[in-house]
Amino acid sequence: MTKSTPLHSVARLPAPTDNCAVAMQILPAGTNISHNSTTFTLSHTILEGHRFAAEPIAAGQPLLSWGATFGMAQTPIALGDYVCNAKVLKELHSRNLDFDLPSVPNFSDDLDDYQFDPQSFKPAAPLPPLNTDQTFLGYPRPGGRGVGTRNDIVILAVSSRVSSFVTQLAQMLKSSLKSPSPQPSPSREREQTPFSLEGEGGPQGADEGESSQYPNIDDIVAVAHTEGSYAGGNNQELLLRTLTGFMVHPNVGAVLCVDGGSQGVTNAILKKYAAEHDVPLAHVPHAFMSLDRSFGQSLAAGVRTVQGWLDQVNSVPRSLQPVSALKIALQCGGSDAFSGISGNPLAAWVAKQVIRAGGSAVLAETDELNGAEAYVLDKVSSRATAEKFLMMLDRFEAQVNSLGKSGIGNPSGGNLYRGLYNIYLKSLGAATKRDPEVSVDYAIDYSQPLSSPGYYFMDSPGNDLESIAGQVASGCNMIFFVTGNGSITNFPFVPTVKIVTTTERFTLLEDDMDINAGGYLDGTPLPELGAQTLDYTLAIASGQRSVGERAGHAQVQIWRDWANPADPAQAGGAKPSGRPIKLTPADNLPDFSAEFWSQNGTMRTDRVGLILPTSLCSGQIAQIAVSQLNEQAAGQPNWPTRFVTLVHTEGCGATIQPEFEQTMLGYLKHPMVTQCVLLEHGCESTHNSYWRQKMIQAGYATDDYGWASVQLDGGIEQSISKLTNWFTSQNNSQGAPTRQTAGLQALQIAILSDGSVADQTAAKLRQLANAIASAGGTAVLLENDFVTQSHLFRDGAQAAENLRPTLGFSQPWDEAGLHVMGSPTRQWAENLAGVCATGVELVLAVSGHAPQAGHPLVPVLNITANGATHGRFEQDYDLLWEPSAGLEPLLRLISQTISGQTVARAVESNNLAFQITRGLTGVSL
Repeated sequence: MTKSTPLHSVARLPAPTDNCAVAMQILPAGTNISHNSTTFTLSHTILEGHRFAAEPIAAGQPLLSWGATFGMAQTPIALGDYVCNAKVLKELHSRNLDFDLPSVPNFSDDLDDYQFDPQSFKPAAPLPPLNTDQTFLGYPRPGGRGVGTRNDIVILAVSSRVSSFVTQLAQMLKSSLKSPSPQPSPSREREQTPFSLEGEGGPQGADEGESSQYPNIDDIVAVAHTEGSYAGGNNQELLLRTLTGFMVHPNVGAVLCVDGGSQGVTNAILKKYAAEHDVPLAHVPHAFMSLDRSFGQSLAAGVRTVQGWLDQVNSVPRSLQPVSALKIALQCGGSDAFSGISGNPLAAWVAKQVIRAGGSAVLAETDELNGAEAYVLDKVSSRATAEKFLMMLDRFEAQVNSLGKSGIGNPSGGNLYRGLYNIYLKSLGAATKRDPEVSVDYAIDYSQPLSSPGYYFMDSPGNDLESIAGQVASGCNMIFFVTGNGSITNFPFVPTVKIVTTTERFTLLEDDMDINAGGYLDGTPLPELGAQTLDYTLAIASGQRSVGERAGHAQVQIWRDWANPADPAQAGGAKPSGRPIKLTPADNLPDFSAEFWSQNGTMRTDRVGLILPTSLCSGQIAQIAVSQLNEQAAGQPNWPTRFVTLVHTEGCGATIQPEFEQTMLGYLKHPMVTQCVLLEHGCESTHNSYWRQKMIQAGYATDDYGWASVQLDGGIEQSISKLTNWFTSQNNSQGAPTRQTAGLQALQIAILSDGSVADQTAAKLRQLANAIASAGGTAVLLENDFVTQSHLFRDGAQAAENLRPTLGFSQPWDEAGLHVMGSPTRQWAENLAGVCATGVELVLAVSGHAPQAGHPLVPVLNITANGATHGRFEQDYDLLWEPSAGLEPLLRLISQTISGQTVARAVESNNLAFQITRGLTGVSL
């Protein structure tokens, strides 16, 4: 007789009434399973986290998990059959698995909408209070700001225009916290916990044994983000509420707000909002500054301001605080099928204890609760809260639908691969961050302050980073981040406790995770594991650094702006030809020559190694890797002259837009890039396999690229080691590069302006573009830029009607010449990212108001013909150009830059920006 395996030893039923079991490991086809006195055989190999039928399911009958319906059987499903919908089969086929999959799906996601019956509603009874003597060491704040778990000085970008500045300023100021010589840290009494208390205190990411001159200041951090580059965005109310929430957050000891002057969302707009909404700014040391002088002068001014606060901020010590002072943000990302079985229930158990003690917890991610309405509303404190929650779900879906999208398609490729087949399964698992005994007390808007103790739902997108920003702005002083795949997200000034769902994944990523919820699957009772997690939380709240804080990386993303509903004709349309505008060749071409790099038969302006994050989640790790590689490459003759990365916000938690795909493909083939590694997080929608397929479709040789994965390679250090080894192997096989002289025909440049240049300046720029194109080079202009306005060329062959875009956003050209790139955005950083992806190797940025941020890969030369503007920002402009002097000064600067004789000022100051547009229909999910 064939031996069978008990179901409970290899799978889980989230609820006793479920008819689908979740595999706890890969189960080979033909495995015999015993359950309820029945033995059955698995039809196919079942991946870990995927589902199989634990009882026969007739066609038209519901598939159940957590006792709720997540699909309807399309055909009869036999015991042991692999349960698959069309979406998960498509994802699995893209992964090139080495075993057979079902040929067709056997269930659909077509379910009836949840119906709320207000007449039968009964408010839930409150939880019994918990009398506890547990405490933590926190920072009490005046003005009703609550209790801080950190005492940080925050450098806050009011808009994306200053993100590079605030990042640099925070890095410069971190050294202010270090002692000239080691000093012992003051002792702090704490409850003994079963978790290590190593790495307590000090700035985040500080070196081992490094002490602080200001022991009560935990860190100086930057809050840089992508929003507010222009005033009046659809998300401006959300942005201002979030920024003011950050300013008065209990973890903030002082805050310096920085804007870009008169452009975009400004300090004046922020101050007006704070005054109108009674934000208690008087109870936190704060200041406002504008970048109205050179980058270096502004940095020096910022340093003086913050250093003047150090003694004041350091004068606030930690003191014993009750558990009721905790406000926990409940998040999940990179979820798998076990998130709702181990990780989320564990976080919910701890949150329940905190709420019983008088604290708060906040559930969020609106679109990720579609399909879980019955579970969420099983216990609600009031009918008004239930109705507000449902209104928020409907409102979110209506907004997404207005842009031609749907929140129902939310699960990422990583979610699907790890067993979350649709939004219903993902939502049911996500909803288990509410313990069954806990009632939902309040439903609040994004970033709305928490007014009372209890359990909250906050409206937000499912995008992890955007949702976390809202929870923090609401006042949460601790983040629980549950992850199945192993997400490495951290927030700058609120500690993140990362809870991973399985022991196997924790073992793989133990250097990057805090808590192993897999212990529950392995047999540890949930209350026991929950008590340990609460102890660990109190230790973190008392100053012990979390794993993520010790890693020293963090990022912020506020709910990104969205376009107004677009005319389908505007959002789509035929792809431009890629062929240049027909020109009357210029007479008397100017003299020009420069020293280009030549290697293996290819000529380029620079030789760059690129680490391209496949999504937002691996960007911070790419930055760490680039820093290490640039140190390693110094003095190596065949290595790239430098390594760069392009950190962005896309690929997960948002619709996948054609502009994003084209931008990524453009940089993968960029002429300046000699070697490139794609670095995935591992659970995003646009993972390595996704891009491999896109590259094959585009005719790219995928073997020419390196591939690394933070999650699948075993964590941060292991993935960096893998990509470093790949670059080393490539560089050892490269031919020696040489310098080669070339003329105008070798130039590939873009000419952009800020719309404030005079006619005479524009005329000379048009002359330059014409000369480069006439010589056989390429010049790219931007649609609707001043330089490309309707009177760009005045003779018949070059009339305005011929100036329709020849290139789509980020589209490489097919032929050299004069091109105009179409664009759906008005943001400088987004247009810069798009035009550089076309293949240009240098950008002339001509401005009348202020210099523009540069690009991480392509040099941007800031030029002005405005003497007054140049006087204010002299250190940031590469050239004060008098158009009457002709093209010679411009061409000399271009030659010197390409030949390596000068470096663009934006590069010298590291004032760089990169952001990918979401086009006319992109939206956070």
